[in-house]
Amino acid sequence: METAELRRAYDVLLAEVEAGGFGPPPADELTAEQVLAHLAVNDELLTETTEAVLAGSPWAYYDIEAIHRPQLDELVARYGGLAGLAAVLRDSSAKLCTLTESLGDKAETPVWTHIREGFDLRVDEPLPWGRTLDIHGRVHLPAHTEQLRALRKH
Repeated sequence: METAELRRAYDVLLAEVEAGGFGPPPADELTAEQVLAHLAVNDELLTETTEAVLAGSPWAYYDIEAIHRPQLDELVARYGGLAGLAAVLRDSSAKLCTLTESLGDKAETPVWTHIREGFDLRVDEPLPWGRTLDIHGRVHLPAHTEQLRALRKH
């Protein structure tokens, strides 16, 4: 499994965070802080699953836990806002990318994958774990990067 795209997607997103200047979101959308909290929680879930795949343990990946606002707000408060969450995301993304580099042939391991974006179910089937990580790097992270750009004050 190639991790260059995953690392690049994180670099682009974190550069967007460093640029700052975020305003309030439109109604019912996430704040910049909540976006980072969501991504940090999701990184934990992806890391747990990657560790299980590397250990040869059966596992399922459900990202639904990462989207509830009360939990996101608690993380925002715990880490002190945008700067603290950016540091957490830098660490969690580095750990995930390092683990991903060690997958090798295990990237083909099927893992039951359940992905929601908002209330829409996007994936609910076994996928090779490397494919799920590709979706994260090529679709999920860029979508949240665009979300952050849209929150930038002009």
